[in-house]
This record gives sequence, C-alpha cells and structure tokens, in this order.
Amino acid sequence: MNKLPLEGIRIADFTWIGAGSFTTKLFADHGADVIKVESADRLDALRGSRPYAQGVPGVNRSGYFADRNSNKKSITLNLKTAEGQELARQLIATSDIVANNFTPGTMEKFGLGYEAVKKIRPDVIYLAMSMQGSSGPEHKYLGFGLTIGALTGLQFLSGLPDKEPAGTGTNFPDHIPNPCHAAFAVLAALRHRRRTGQGQYIDVAQTEPTVALLGPTMMDCAANGKVGGRTGNRHPAAAPHGVYPCEGVDRWIAISAGTEAAWSGLVAALPEADGLRAAQFSTAQDRMANADELDAALAQATSRYEADALMAKLQRHGVPAGVVRSAEDIVERDLQLQHRQHWVRLQHPEMGDAIYNAPPFRIGGHTETVRWPAPLLGQHTDEVCRDVFGMDEAGVASLRLKGVLT
Repeated sequence: MNKLPLEGIRIADFTWIGAGSFTTKLFADHGADVIKVESADRLDALRGSRPYAQGVPGVNRSGYFADRNSNKKSITLNLKTAEGQELARQLIATSDIVANNFTPGTMEKFGLGYEAVKKIRPDVIYLAMSMQGSSGPEHKYLGFGLTIGALTGLQFLSGLPDKEPAGTGTNFPDHIPNPCHAAFAVLAALRHRRRTGQGQYIDVAQTEPTVALLGPTMMDCAANGKVGGRTGNRHPAAAPHGVYPCEGVDRWIAISAGTEAAWSGLVAALPEADGLRAAQFSTAQDRMANADELDAALAQATSRYEADALMAKLQRHGVPAGVVRSAEDIVERDLQLQHRQHWVRLQHPEMGDAIYNAPPFRIGGHTETVRWPAPLLGQHTDEVCRDVFGMDEAGVASLRLKGVLT
C-alpha cells in the first residue's frame, strides 16, 4: 500500500545539466530506480555550478546539482573503454528507460544509440532530448537553456521596450517546458508498453516545447502579420498591469486591474490616492492611453504600504494582487509552501543539512517522495556492480585499476 507509483521501473540515466536531470528526477522522486551514469573525467557541468554549500566549491557541493538529482544513484563509467560500454549495455539490459540529452550522435559513438539499445532490450523506452531533435539541418548544434531561449523567440519577448532582450534571468527551458514535456512522453510510452509490449523511441527537440509557450505571439504573427516585441510588465489590453514599489527596500507588489470591477476595487482600497480619480483614468480606454501616468500615480500610492498588508487589502476588494517574493521569503516565510511540505531538508554527506524541492504535484497517499539526498560522484558504483552486474570485490577492483570505473 505504501509503494511509490513508479517503484519497479529502472532508468539508465545518461542525462546531465538541467533539463535531462530534472526529467529523470521526476521519476526518481516517485520511486523509479534511477542510476545516473557519470564520468569523473568529464563531470556533469551542473556539479560545478553555483551555489555551493557554505560557499565552498566541490563536485559534491552544488545546490543546483543536488536539487536536480534527489533519489538517484551515481556510478562512474569510462564509456571510452570497451569494458565501460559493456557495463553500460548490462545496465540497459535491466532498464525500462534509457535517457540522454546529448547532441545527436554522441550515444552512437559509444555504441548506445537507439538501434543498438533496441537489440539489447527490444521493449526499451529510449528518450533522446537534444536541442533540435535527431534530424534536420541544425540537429547537430549543441545548445543550452539560454541558447534555446534565444532560438525560440522567448528571449526576444523578455525585457523592456526599446531595450535589448533581457531573457528570463535563468535557463527557463531547462526548468519548465522541456522536462515536463519529456516526462509526459515517457509516461505515455510506459502506458503504451504495458498495453502492447512495445517500446518507444522518443525524440524531444527542446526548442519545440519552448516554442509551445509562445502560442499567442505565434498566432498573432501567423494570423495578423504582427510581430510582438518586449513590453515589460505591460498587458496589451489591461491597465494598470505591472509591478509597483512598496514600503521598505526593494519590496514590490504585482497588480492587475484590467476589468471595471477590479478598477473600482483598486480605487476603493486606496481612498487617499486622489491621483487615481483623475478624469484621464475614467474609462478602460483612457487608462490604456495614459498607462505611463497611471503607473506613476499608482506607484506613489503603493509606496506608502507594507507589501503583504497591501496585498491582503487589495484582494479583499477583489483586485488581483500579489507580493513579489524574494528567495528568502519563499524558503522561510511562505505559509502555503510550508503547509504543502514543499521544502524538504535532507542530510547530505558533504553539504550537511540541505534543502530540496518536492515534486510540483502530489499523488494521494505519497507525501514523502524526496527520500535521499543527491548522490556523491560515483557513490553507488560498488553497489551497482554487485547488485546489477553480479561482480565481486576483486572484479570491481580490477576494473578500477584499468580505469573502467573512474
């Protein structure tokens, strides 16, 4: 009764960095046996990414890596050796899913492309999630989240008018569209295999889930020939709509009052803000036409309020409003996240007490899904050699001397 939903599923995880690691984390957090294949000679770049625990760099001290790799096992194989490739094939023979997010052709160099893997495990579900997919004039291009944001137009739309594209401040494609689309595809393939016995080759081009986020912009271009640009916090059909200063240092509130009811509520909630009652703001059209002046008048009013108190007051008056939270707010003071037990603290062998995100959804009866901290580099090599490959200590030691286990 207490089994997690994906217990009994094994993933041979060749992914690295952001999108691939988050995809397999979703499975690991729900019970799948995810064995992360790493190399001590060519580290997962995320292991070298800030922030580090206590500010001390180290291959096992990246908070970014840790959060993307909870509940996984780590083995270190040298896939440039014949013995390393053979061990990878043995792992694949016992795995339901093989996942990678390398440039097309990389897995084939190791003899681990889909056609080769299918001969080892005919019903395998093979996930390949490169930037541009497995074919086409640009399929060999190497890309990262920032590249994908640029190529898809996401970065072009992010920022202030008449300024250079600002981007999203993080590699947004790595965190939302790509891992979630890939995980959905794998779950569908698992269901298909359960019904038919057939495996699947899943070819995710990471640019395409990111493009899917931009539907209204793409439709406006296709249907109306209109090329959208950067608008900051403005809305094309609503005013006021933006982020406004509050009392204190760098404290802000987001407000959207695009309907007559919300506008009336805003004016009623701020009785001292005479500027909002000016004739130039009487109608929705007036407010859109004078958005700059409206933003200035509203900012003058909001700056007198503490952010949380103003949010509560505006919401009572039917105005969509939310405090702009800092990282400290979210981790330490967000009562909703605390209620949902979103933050999980685990003891890591090197980092000590470390914080992890719980999965962004809950399945009834399975609240405690983040169970183990991220693995140390190669932490489970001996265990996997013994339990999966059937090797004894002498065999493991021999492969270490040969540089097969790095």
